[in-house]
Amino acid sequence: MNTSNTAPETHPIPQEAFDWYDEYAHGIIDRRTFLGRLGTITTATLTMGTLLAVLTPDYAAAEQVNFNDPEIKATYETFPSPRGHGEGRGYLVVPTALKGPAPVVLVVHENRGLNPYIKDVARRAAKAGFVAFAPDGLHPVGGYPGNDDEGRAMQRKMDRAKLEQDFIAAARFLKGHKLGSGKLGAVGFCFGGYVVNMLAAAIPNELNAGVPFYGTPAAEEIRKNIKAPMLIQLAELDKRVNASWPGYEKDLKEAGVDYTMHMYPKANHGFHNDSTGRYDEEQAGLAWKRTVDFFKKHLA
Repeated sequence: MNTSNTAPETHPIPQEAFDWYDEYAHGIIDRRTFLGRLGTITTATLTMGTLLAVLTPDYAAAEQVNFNDPEIKATYETFPSPRGHGEGRGYLVVPTALKGPAPVVLVVHENRGLNPYIKDVARRAAKAGFVAFAPDGLHPVGGYPGNDDEGRAMQRKMDRAKLEQDFIAAARFLKGHKLGSGKLGAVGFCFGGYVVNMLAAAIPNELNAGVPFYGTPAAEEIRKNIKAPMLIQLAELDKRVNASWPGYEKDLKEAGVDYTMHMYPKANHGFHNDSTGRYDEEQAGLAWKRTVDFFKKHLA
């Protein structure tokens, strides 16, 4: 095990605004309360419009890999989920230069469905040489609606146990995919980070490597099952998720798990998401390089 820090990047927006957005995005406070709190820090130059423009996603400005990139091919595939909602659907991205079976990587979205940012992450994974698959947890209720607020509301109403089973089914579908080598990695963000931790504990003999970005751990009673090497990516300013780390680290040590944790200084929850002001370009780039290198090492 080792820990690491990287150089900080400052933000022009007061830190409490990011903290309030995190509480709003995770259902701890409602939109009215969120906007009310933002109103207490607005000024003539720091307007409500400015704050919301920084805090809320701008997906069009964040794309790193275009879906028409000649090095990848993207399609949609469905998969059976008998213990979940019956059927799942996701975004499959394959390197066009693929000559034979390749390692597969499950890309798991936040608590709002398969938005453009997560689809872009799947394309990045394919550009790195992996067969990537990003399930849409909202498929049973019509799919990602094109709006994060609506997507969060939709996901919040879903049966959590069935939703988790859908991601287990997606992982098994991908591990057995005809284009895959049988080696399965998973990377997820926020809720998706939790899902990666959950997969490591729930299907320990099937997941070969896990990279949760700022995700809470699986239920305490199943953490002892984890076998896969884990690369834990945390943000220093993410007090909510970081509060769970000491207990999780203790359980990983007791289970003899090969894990590395990187704590990114002055970074907020969501620092990898390049569609919002929480994005930290330097540290997100480093975190992604570490992710790719980790998968190349453990899925070879």
